[in-house]
Amino acid sequence: MAIMILSRGKCGLSKCITCYLVAMAVADLLVVLTSVLLNRIIAAYFPVSFLSITPVCALKTSLVYAAKDSSVWLTVAFTFDRYVAICWGKKLKHKYCTKQTARGVVGTVLALSCLRNIPWYFSLEPLYISNNIPWYCNFKSIFYTTPPWITFSYLSHILTPLVPLILIVLLNALTVRSIVLANRTRRALRGKQYGEEENDLEIQKRRKSIILLLTLSGNFVTLWMTFTVHYLYFRITNSYSYTGYNDPLYILQEAGYMLLLLSCCTNTFIYAVIQKNFREDFRHSLNYPFRFVKLVKW
Repeated sequence: MAIMILSRGKCGLSKCITCYLVAMAVADLLVVLTSVLLNRIIAAYFPVSFLSITPVCALKTSLVYAAKDSSVWLTVAFTFDRYVAICWGKKLKHKYCTKQTARGVVGTVLALSCLRNIPWYFSLEPLYISNNIPWYCNFKSIFYTTPPWITFSYLSHILTPLVPLILIVLLNALTVRSIVLANRTRRALRGKQYGEEENDLEIQKRRKSIILLLTLSGNFVTLWMTFTVHYLYFRITNSYSYTGYNDPLYILQEAGYMLLLLSCCTNTFIYAVIQKNFREDFRHSLNYPFRFVKLVKW
């Protein structure tokens, strides 16, 4: 629904912003399809299927990582675009914040996300072989012991989510600082006191921007923190196995996966649903079938 509404271009947003939001919505949808539908739901309710054959399972794993990386780094790209638009001069803003640049950035992020996660396909081996058919996926023993695979694993988790987390927090902090300074200057020029700005639409708009940026940073940090803590713990302690489903480490792992998948889906709501025009178009889309039925009945 978000992809359809944003693609129509009737939300009052620039073409540059619309391009990023559509790309983020597509990436979030891919996360739902790969990580949730294929990797979780189908695996749980149809444990023996075509998707359980090792080559298909390995391909699915690579797609899961690629989709998550795309979602996270598109969020970083959009955050940087808003940072340039708010904190830099009009000359750089008009040069960088364009639809052509947004398309180039989106294409680059998607391509690099796919290429970077190809090694995951080769890190897996069959859990067992039956009638010459390899079934399921299991990390090779060398994945945890050999320097190249250890380096790849560390780099993967540094690039997602540690580096994006730092960049999002830093860029949003700089943007908030720029907005606060601009508000102070505006109040000084207009001769207003701090408590007399309720009717200043420009300051109210900037205040909403601050709330939005802080919400995004807090959302990303909170939902990725459990996964990051678990990864660092099992790498430091070499705890690669669990005693069962009630093992606290297993519960921590699954909670981390659940929260990071939720993180890949919340940005679309945060960015799009707060837009008044988006909400109006959304209500219009929901009411359309009922109006159509009423028209046909009439």
